[in-house]
Amino acid sequence: MTTAPFSPNHIMIRKLENIFALTSEEKQALMGLPIHTKEIKSNQDIVKVGDQPNQCCLMVEGFTCVNKVSIEGKRQIMALHVPGDIPDLQSLHLRVIDINIASISPCKLGFIQHKDLHQLCERYPRLVAAFWRETLVYASIFREWLLNIGQREAYSRIAHIICELMVRLKTVGLTEGNTFYMPTTQAEIADATGMTPVHVNRVFQALRADGLIITERSRMTIPDWDKLQQAGEFDPLYLHLKNDRNT
Repeated sequence: MTTAPFSPNHIMIRKLENIFALTSEEKQALMGLPIHTKEIKSNQDIVKVGDQPNQCCLMVEGFTCVNKVSIEGKRQIMALHVPGDIPDLQSLHLRVIDINIASISPCKLGFIQHKDLHQLCERYPRLVAAFWRETLVYASIFREWLLNIGQREAYSRIAHIICELMVRLKTVGLTEGNTFYMPTTQAEIADATGMTPVHVNRVFQALRADGLIITERSRMTIPDWDKLQQAGEFDPLYLHLKNDRNT
């Protein structure tokens, strides 16, 4: 499992600090935010289309995905979420959820009541901007994924997703050098890239043969970051991180 090195409150703060400058008072307030944690197994629904939740879900450990399902039962994964993310943050202001969020791996989730978030934002108005910026970054990721699936070749699509996960996990301290935990199955990558699992398998074989990745079960190592970036046409600008544009 992707294990967060901090408490749920710490990892939320660490994530927000990568996109927004928090004051010490705001960080202290976030540390006091009540968060109820729960562990779930892989392939479990967290929220579904049509739900009307009264709480938001903070990723503490593991991976989840945002997806929608066609009338024929075909699933499209639209985003992957890692520790520090709040994938249903929009539920603060949208009464009805229009996406599914499901676990990809065993997860630890932190649930934050909407009323507690609203009260926090009333007391600390700058946090409204921080959470708004968070939702805008998610929208930016959706746009990049649309370009990825619509215009990039299969080899670049998968290289791009690997690069993105590397950067996002590094921002919350969940990489060891150029190695990180990537529990996604080939079927899940297929649903995220508009490919078949067989085609995904061939691309992974090609990436390994070209020396761009090394895989060992769920561990992913990137021997040559620059080459993988080039292969994936990856520019982290769309993640809008405060640090520089490189890992």
